Amino acid sequence: MAQISEKVRTRFAPSPTGFIHIGNFRTALFAYLFAKHNNGVFVLRVEDTDQNRKVEGAINVLLKTMQTMGVVADEGYYLSEKNKVEDRGNFGPYLQSERLDLYQKHIQDLVEKGSAYYCFCSEQRLEDLRKEQTALKKPPMYDKLCRGLSTTEIAAKQEDFVANGTRPVVRFAIPPEGVTTVQDLIFGNVEYENKLLDDQVILKSDGFPTYHLAVVVDDHYMQITHVIRGDEWIPSTPKHLLLYKAFGWEPPAFAHVPLILNPDKTKLSKRQGDVGVEDYLNKGYLPEALINFVAFLGWNPKTEQEIFSLAELVAEFDLNKVNKSPAVFDINKLDWINSKYIREKSNSELAELLMPYWVDAGLIKQDEKLAKEFLEDIAGLEKERLKKLSEIGERTGYFFAEPAFNPELLAWKKSTLADARIKLSRVKDLLSTIPDETFANAKLLQDALMAYITEQGFDVGAVLWPLRVALTGQQFSPGPAEVASTIFVGLGKEEIISRIDKAISL
Repeated sequence: MAQISEKVRTRFAPSPTGFIHIGNFRTALFAYLFAKHNNGVFVLRVEDTDQNRKVEGAINVLLKTMQTMGVVADEGYYLSEKNKVEDRGNFGPYLQSERLDLYQKHIQDLVEKGSAYYCFCSEQRLEDLRKEQTALKKPPMYDKLCRGLSTTEIAAKQEDFVANGTRPVVRFAIPPEGVTTVQDLIFGNVEYENKLLDDQVILKSDGFPTYHLAVVVDDHYMQITHVIRGDEWIPSTPKHLLLYKAFGWEPPAFAHVPLILNPDKTKLSKRQGDVGVEDYLNKGYLPEALINFVAFLGWNPKTEQEIFSLAELVAEFDLNKVNKSPAVFDINKLDWINSKYIREKSNSELAELLMPYWVDAGLIKQDEKLAKEFLEDIAGLEKERLKKLSEIGERTGYFFAEPAFNPELLAWKKSTLADARIKLSRVKDLLSTIPDETFANAKLLQDALMAYITEQGFDVGAVLWPLRVALTGQQFSPGPAEVASTIFVGLGKEEIISRIDKAISL
């Protein structure tokens, strides 16, 4: 019989429901970091006992997201180089629906030992019981009616069920006396009186086990040493500990991490906005930024450092530094962290990452060939301003097409449109004389413009403001020399002169 491993083994056991909730990913990340910090093994199995929630193709989506995030299992399911769902390890199958025989065997063992029993109660009776208990302000619990059935009564009821083509459920028989203590690595010891615990269903009428039975059997046979999961599972843990005891197995250590809340302290849910890791990746949050942000949802390294690579998180991670209080999902903090990682990208790397967002914004066609230097220059100009990659379309449309704007925007402060027209005409004449090698270098172009402004005795803003608006159509953007130099690289000097002519005509 499998025993608790001497080597640290953690697991992530999601349901195949279509996306990874930020909260579930945080649990996976903590389990991964804890395993890696202790030179252990991180396992990924899929819990699909609730067949009604199963979504076709969800496992592929889940594994692709985990791969993108760089949190890949050492054992269990992973995505191969050919993009196929495969598994590895000696403790499979890693899909619960392929382990039904194992669950059935252990449920039968519990029934034979008197630690579990068949329940023949109808849904209607259970619903009436719940209503009655609720009306009396009692916690809804099964009243153990079927726990006292004789062998003869059980056999007769089973015959009736077979005749109707149905099957009874099986419930775990909670010991009526005593106290079960959950020794949690984060919350400390939590005691539960056994008499207040419900006789949980462990086998449903469809032949599938419930989470409570399957998770205990799977964690035991996969030699999981540490179960890291959300604190909503703390009330279920005493039932799991009693199952371990009934089987005669040593339980793993438990660590329950606190909830993640919205800023208004409500539970993080899709009603309030995006909650899936994929949602944030699609918006242009970098995987390494998301990893960094999610790690800090409930964990604190107790240092001033806020930017951590995955390797640094592995080195620093300690369950003793996980908070008991709920974590708040602060989108402004995520934006700040993401902007930090964006700035660390080279212009070439960033341009590559931005390409799909330019395509989605309709600024570039899928197969369009533009000068590599042009896109890299744009990326470099916006690098300091971007919070997420998806902002690039609204920020840089003027680089790809002549912008439309309100002519009033051309007037600098207390200046007039007439003055703007004069300054633009003079600048146009100047730019027509500047050689290409100066145009291609933003600093040289800026120097040429400033020298001309000084020579003519013009106000700097009265010249650069209308020029920048003529080129970008925006109130806020990079400086006109940087923009003009970039447009020159991608679209040529004619485009710059054309935009100034349009502004003059306006």
